[in-house]
Amino acid sequence: MKSVSKYVKNIFITICFLLFAFGLSLLFQYIFDVQEHITTIFVFAVFLISLFTDGYFYGVTGAFLGTVAVNYAFTFPYFALDFTTPVNIISGIVMIAIAILTSTLTTKLKQHEAMKAEHEKERMRANLLRAVSHDLRTPLTTIYGSSTTLLENKDAMTNGQKEKIVEGIKEDSEWLVRMVENLLSITRIDSGQVKIIKTPTVLEELIDSVMLKFKKRYPFQKVEIELPEDVIIIPMDAILIEQVIVNLLENAVQHAVGMTRLSLRVFTLGENAIFEIKDNGCGIAPKRLETLFTGYYNTANEVADSKKKNAGIGLSVCATIIKAHGGNIKAENIKTGGAVFRFDLNTEKFSDDTE
Repeated sequence: MKSVSKYVKNIFITICFLLFAFGLSLLFQYIFDVQEHITTIFVFAVFLISLFTDGYFYGVTGAFLGTVAVNYAFTFPYFALDFTTPVNIISGIVMIAIAILTSTLTTKLKQHEAMKAEHEKERMRANLLRAVSHDLRTPLTTIYGSSTTLLENKDAMTNGQKEKIVEGIKEDSEWLVRMVENLLSITRIDSGQVKIIKTPTVLEELIDSVMLKFKKRYPFQKVEIELPEDVIIIPMDAILIEQVIVNLLENAVQHAVGMTRLSLRVFTLGENAIFEIKDNGCGIAPKRLETLFTGYYNTANEVADSKKKNAGIGLSVCATIIKAHGGNIKAENIKTGGAVFRFDLNTEKFSDDTE
């Protein structure tokens, strides 16, 4: 299906540029009585065709058709093909040469860009794998050590000690589950295995569902909510957007050292709904801001400890999901202290018969 659409697109571009050149040439010849630049117009059209289509076929075809058009409609004798005139032969050769050269350059440029994109993707995968390996080691080691201690010393331990160890195992297991969910989300969306299906979602219902999930994980963390008074309906994959908001709130709880205030605000700006998660914690290191949503985390000089950093994996998931929805996400430090995360979603209205 994708190859068919590309094929149709290339044909459409070729026809449009040739028709434009033909119409402009008619205008020059019969309205302004100018004939000197008609060949130049078709040469430029062939250049554009070669530039915006794939491969050599469409540019060379455009050059051939352009030569025929100039010879037939704009060269004496009019409306008759005559390739014996040297000027016609030279113009045809020039257009074909331009088509081949331009197609060669654009093809090489596209190949270079594709290789560059693939190299960048491989680099990000390597960074992601390194970061995940570092982060998974801590909870797995803790779970193994705690379970071993429980098995070997259960008779010498009090019920309170056993309960504390089991709670620790449960907490680390839940963290691992969320990490795996985030990894599955980002890899499936990136690979195209998950197709974003947007359905109209009431903003207030979305936030209620988000807070229900968040409160189960952090029952003692207060979140200030500020929503528009009007009913806002946003087309989205509600489950994925819930994951984004929960990840951002959880990120603040885990990393905003010294935080005493956490807020979730949503407001509209034009046709967009802006989601804003703000805290008054320690802020984000300037160097970290540059790679915040890439999943990259420099662990070269660190050892596994009791802190689960999540390596930015959750933020990578947020960026991937928002991008798949056609939105943007960014983070910045607040001058008075803390950090703010913002992302936008389009509030385009769906018709009643759209499912």
